[in-house]
Amino acid sequence: MNAEAPTAAKPSPERQWWLRALAVIQAPRPVFAALRDSSPREAEAREEPVLAIVLLAGIAGILLAPETGRLLDESLVDESIAVLLVLVFLTGAIYGVAAYWIGGAFLHVGLRGAGSKGSYRRARHILAFAAVPTVLGLVLVWPVRLLVYGSDSFRSGGSDDGLGPLLFDLAEGAFVLWSLGLLVYGIAVVERWRPTRAAVSVALALLAILVLTLPLVIPLSSR
Repeated sequence: MNAEAPTAAKPSPERQWWLRALAVIQAPRPVFAALRDSSPREAEAREEPVLAIVLLAGIAGILLAPETGRLLDESLVDESIAVLLVLVFLTGAIYGVAAYWIGGAFLHVGLRGAGSKGSYRRARHILAFAAVPTVLGLVLVWPVRLLVYGSDSFRSGGSDDGLGPLLFDLAEGAFVLWSLGLLVYGIAVVERWRPTRAAVSVALALLAILVLTLPLVIPLSSR
């Protein structure tokens, strides 16, 4: 009598979503398709990887800001690398969380405008998984940049002048554009839409942001 081969234990939902967070770069379709499952168990299982993506993407966003390249000149930092790291982490975390909740709300508005019946939470999760290329840019570009320019990356008038920093900025920008394209693709997969309709939903979200922020920007620019 032949003994049956032991069945491999199925990964927990939490582990599956950590693996999907890594796999979305190479095989995005099954990852975004899995977001259609909005059951409480699955939604809760992806909260931790979503949080990790949001925090890292927020740090990447802060590092892209021109002001970050002058942080070591500020009296608050006072040439302290430790203070710089804490400041970048805290501001990045705040920026990432704000972009997740507020950007997710605008994306939800855009999706609704294009005819989606999905939830606000699902819109946030689509936005988070689409940000993985931005995190990849943080992991790939910044270690090389720091190796080349060191702390001059965070002060004015250092060695990070000329064509080199521009190339690094362009590389980081390419990863951000990748995230934008992945967002459109992910929406198309989750909603079972054509890419053009998914792009319209993103455009509607951007329009909603513009309509809300324009009245705030015009008075400031007229001063």
